[in-house]
Amino acid sequence: MSVVKEQVIELIKSLPDDCTLEDIQYHLYVREKVERGIRAIDEGRLVSQEEVEKKVKEWLKLSGQNQR
Repeated sequence: MSVVKEQVIELIKSLPDDCTLEDIQYHLYVREKVERGIRAIDEGRLVSQEEVEKKVKEWLKLSGQNQR
């Protein structure tokens, strides 16, 4: 059995017995996004807080929204 399949089975086993398919999908989605983020960090694909704040200000300016 593949490692990914084993991890998914363990994730499902860890959920409550009354979980829904939507609950399972949500947990799989979150896990995938966290793993993708960890890979990005490992690969050095990071954006500093300062860069993010600058980009958000630019987006707000371009969208015509008021800034504080």
